[in-house]
Amino acid sequence: MAVSISAVVLLAIAVFFLIRGGSVRPLPALACAGFGFFLASTSFAPTITGAIGAITGWISGISI
Repeated sequence: MAVSISAVVLLAIAVFFLIRGGSVRPLPALACAGFGFFLASTSFAPTITGAIGAITGWISGISI
């Protein structure tokens, strides 16, 4: 059975637990989120999307 989860949801959960655990303070986490938001509107967005797609495709192709 394949389970599909959005990268946004997965990263949001990770950030939540990092802030909750004290590893990351809320203001730096907010700054990183803003950076990601503005990075998505640059010319680097297709390259990043392609790289993430290649990595997730590679991971999903691994058979246990």
